Amino acid sequence: MQADYKKYVLNFKRPSGTSRGVLTTKETWFLKITDGDKIGYGECGILRSLSIDDRPDYEEKLQWVCNNINLGEAMLWEELKEFPSIQIGIEMAFKSLNAPDPFEIFPSEFTSGKAAIPINGLIWMGEKAFMKTQIQEKIEAGFDCIKMKIGAIDFETELELLKYIRTEFSSEEIELRVDANGAFKPTEALEKLERLSEFQLHSIEQPIKQGQMEEMAQLCEETPLPIALDEELIGVFDGTKKKDLLQTVRPQYIILKPSLIGGFRGTQEWIELAEKYNIGWWITSALESNVGLSAISQFTYTKYSKMPQGLGTGSLYTNNIASPLEVTKGNIQYNPAKSWDFNF
Repeated sequence: MQADYKKYVLNFKRPSGTSRGVLTTKETWFLKITDGDKIGYGECGILRSLSIDDRPDYEEKLQWVCNNINLGEAMLWEELKEFPSIQIGIEMAFKSLNAPDPFEIFPSEFTSGKAAIPINGLIWMGEKAFMKTQIQEKIEAGFDCIKMKIGAIDFETELELLKYIRTEFSSEEIELRVDANGAFKPTEALEKLERLSEFQLHSIEQPIKQGQMEEMAQLCEETPLPIALDEELIGVFDGTKKKDLLQTVRPQYIILKPSLIGGFRGTQEWIELAEKYNIGWWITSALESNVGLSAISQFTYTKYSKMPQGLGTGSLYTNNIASPLEVTKGNIQYNPAKSWDFNF
């Protein structure tokens, strides 16, 4: 058995804004395992400044994985606790290696094209006119769940945009989620949540920065609208610490990005804990190429959640990998009549 990797830089069609800055490119690494005639593919993608494994020795660790691929999936996964994006790449590549079709690693009615997954339409930060245009485009495209990133432009302007949506569409017609990416100060967060709650929001992601457990716990207890933890889960690898976090903070939801929290196994651990403590959850991609997005979508379908998931990021790039993934009327689906165009 042999392994190799290569870097690939994805280019955004237009700069995409978050409260942490504007993204124009996204780095990812493809992993390939060969064993005789069999080939398996995985994707290891980091988000600069957010991923716990955004480290200078990242490629060095990828090379170590390739040199030690014969250790096998389980042992490599354990050795890579501090590199969650490589963990998922390993999981994908080994499942791909052992699958009849290397791109169908969780066969289901989703991969056969008989079922789709509802997803949210993502609204990136930017000037008011740009955000309003995105909102109109998502509604016209048939999305009934919209997620809007907030926290980078003027708060009053963001409230105006939410008011605009609610003036046109009720909460029964359009589900609204907002993502603050930790933009609020703890001293102002509750007041801002009260103002946001006027627009019948489904939830707000990560209102304050991660690592402020006492403040977040108090906020989750007093909040007028459901809070979803996102960045808060990054870097929490130990099962006991995961349990302590959920028991202490008691969020209404958690958001699971497999590339940031330990791959499919790490995600499954969080799901089991969330369900034990009656905490809702959904799965979100972390700006992977279609290779990673497809694998995460396939995994997500097997969890049979009825909530809209955060898997609509495949159309962001000018140079994404051509794939059978399609987004239609607010759903992501896998069209087996389409083929992959992936060369490694």
